[in-house]
Amino acid sequence: MTEQGTGSSPTLLDVAREAGVSAATASRALNGSTRTVSAEKQALVLEAAKRLGYAPNLSAQATARGSTKTVALIVHDIADPYFSSIAAGIVEGAEAAGLTVTMAVTGRSPERELEIVSILRGHRPHAIVLAGSRIGDDQETLAGELRAYQAAGGRVAVVSQPGLPCGTVTIDNRGGAQALADALVARGYRRFAVLRGPDVLHTSRDRADGFAAGLAHAGIEVIDTVETDFTEDGGHAAMTALLGGDDIELVFAVNDVMAIGAMRALRDAGLVPGRDLAVAGFDDISAAIDVTPALTTVAVPTRAMGLRAIELALAGTGEPELVRLPTNVVLRESTPRRG
Repeated sequence: MTEQGTGSSPTLLDVAREAGVSAATASRALNGSTRTVSAEKQALVLEAAKRLGYAPNLSAQATARGSTKTVALIVHDIADPYFSSIAAGIVEGAEAAGLTVTMAVTGRSPERELEIVSILRGHRPHAIVLAGSRIGDDQETLAGELRAYQAAGGRVAVVSQPGLPCGTVTIDNRGGAQALADALVARGYRRFAVLRGPDVLHTSRDRADGFAAGLAHAGIEVIDTVETDFTEDGGHAAMTALLGGDDIELVFAVNDVMAIGAMRALRDAGLVPGRDLAVAGFDDISAAIDVTPALTTVAVPTRAMGLRAIELALAGTGEPELVRLPTNVVLRESTPRRG
């Protein structure tokens, strides 16, 4: 057994000497090279590294192999159950492939999203997955960063962001909201208001437009629309602003967290959601069945979206693939039948 210098960290050469192999063999055994290392020599190297307390230089590995064994996930808001469910699917798929997921949060800022992608290019993760509604219509700068990363061997997939030059997993937000409007009209509702996020959020815009289109097919117009933050507090504020105005029968919030905030505002005003005013959302997050009354919504397969996104990223096929997963309307007690 060789001895280490006092206070020094073991090197790859130390491990090679300890295992009785060449430095090249030790490197291949530790760094997961595709070049063959016999099982016997790999075991010797791993045992030597463990005895010496050797930690590989991940930056050097990334330079040598072109990437680290990580998947970088970029989300708008990890506190939002919609994104946390997508993240769970991505983590599941990445771990099955022997990769570790790191995460960055944009706070719905396109400038921050671009900055994160630019920084990640230097760290060379094996893949980048972006999850969240596109913000605004200028995507060319971000697309350029992603193309540069791909040209260097990186892999990319996006969730709910059609239009970028990479594999995409999405849903039909407009069609799902239109189907919800059809179902609510069939339940006897005729007077609707909509709570939506800022117009720069494509998801919010598509859902609000789809809901209005569904009502228009029945000859119904939205009576009132309130733009607010895409959050529970935003839903609370918007519902509070609606109270005391037009005689509304049902309020559609373009995501469930906003709908839950709207229900809280009704209770704060001494009203009973579902009885005094019906409420519907979109996403079918886990909390949708925990609130009282249970929330009518459009179910989105968020975990499956995450799994499919990591599959697209790791496949690394040439042409960007667009995968559109189905949604379905879920009618619950927050929108009881009228008449």
